[in-house]
This record gives sequence, C-alpha cells and structure tokens, in this order.
Amino acid sequence: MIDFDEIKYALRGRGRQVLGACVGALFVLLLSVGAWWWFAVRWQPPPSIFDTPVDDVFGYLAMDDFNQLSLEERMRFLLELSERFRGMESSDSAAMAGFFAGVTGPVRKQLTQNVRILARDILVQGASGYFESTQKDKGKYIDDWVLNWMKTGEKLATGKERDRSDKDRLERIRSSTARDENRLSDRTIPSLNEDGALGFMSLWQKEVEVTASPKQQAQVARFLEDVRKRYSDAF
Repeated sequence: MIDFDEIKYALRGRGRQVLGACVGALFVLLLSVGAWWWFAVRWQPPPSIFDTPVDDVFGYLAMDDFNQLSLEERMRFLLELSERFRGMESSDSAAMAGFFAGVTGPVRKQLTQNVRILARDILVQGASGYFESTQKDKGKYIDDWVLNWMKTGEKLATGKERDRSDKDRLERIRSSTARDENRLSDRTIPSLNEDGALGFMSLWQKEVEVTASPKQQAQVARFLEDVRKRYSDAF
C-alpha cells in the first residue's frame, strides 16, 4: 500500500528539483511526439515505383513531400518512374491518363510548384559548384554540368544515353546556340537534350526564379550568363 505521507516527507524541500524533472520529462515527451509526427505522419517517403498503383506513384509527384527529398533522390525517383512508364501495361496507361485528367485546383498548383522547385534546385546546385570551382576549371565545369543534364534527359526520355561522344554533344550545342537563344521568348518547356539544354535554363527567369532566395537568384543569373557565353563566345 502506498504511504502518501512518506512520499510527501521525501519530497519536502525538493519542489524545485521535482518541477525541473517534470519539465524535462515533458520536453522529452513533446520532442518525441513531434519527431514521430514529422517522420510518421507529416512526411511520407516515396512509394515503391514498381510495386505501387500508378495513380499513387504519380500522386506523390503532386505532394509537398516530394520536395523534401534530396535532388539526387528526386531524380532517381523520376528515372525509375520513366522506366515504369515505358513498360506500362494498358491498364496502367489508362490509370495514368485518368490521374492527369483529374489533376485540377490545388493539386495541379502543387504539381506545378514541385516542377519549379526541382528546376530551381538543379540550377542552384549547378551555380554553387560553379562558384566553388577555380577560375581555370570553370569552363570545364560548365561543360561537365551541361553534359550531365543532357545525358540525364536522354535517360528520362529513352532509358539510355545516346551513342554519341561528349565532343560531338558539345559541338552540337554550340551549333544550335542561336536556335536555343531564340527560345528565350518561347514559354514551352523544352527537353533536356542538346536541342533544349540551354532552352531549359531559360525557364529560370520565366517560371523558377520566384522560388529562389535573393542570393540564389544572383548566383544562378551569373552562372547562366556564363553558360550562355561559353557556347556563344570564347569563354
């Protein structure tokens, strides 16, 4: 049987310590609940591309949770999604068509915002690496960055890179620079290949810049200007 008198005697003069212990325990409890809510309730990890109904997979693209993934994780998700898309059965294709036909209102707005944020993060990451490179390596950095995203675009579109050398790719970029720059007045989103790599970057001022901080805006603007010069003038 609990002797409350003994408990009161034991706690006499220790009110401050008891209060501190209770506050500490409450803090730990709130922290634990908050962490559980963040990881188990608020944030949802990406679904398995090949084991999840197609409408749920595409639905994840229209969730803010998608933006919580790293750039590498988002691109891996899109590459796996494109692989499933190419191998879709007719039932999956119908489900996908139904999903996009029903994307309206806030869901469409979030999906559009997710695309903008993805483009922003691609360009911000590119600009960050550019300014971290030495002056003598900046030209090579631009070439490597553009080549990487060209190849990524090819894999998204066809599942593999084109059988083409990097030298040939860069020559094609330089020969098509005038055509790409003419796309600056075109609001159509181009593809990430040698015909659209520079046009893709023109989205910055039209659609993406508003999602970036002032510092990011300044860095990306300078980076893109140097990319343009790289392929239209002698760097």
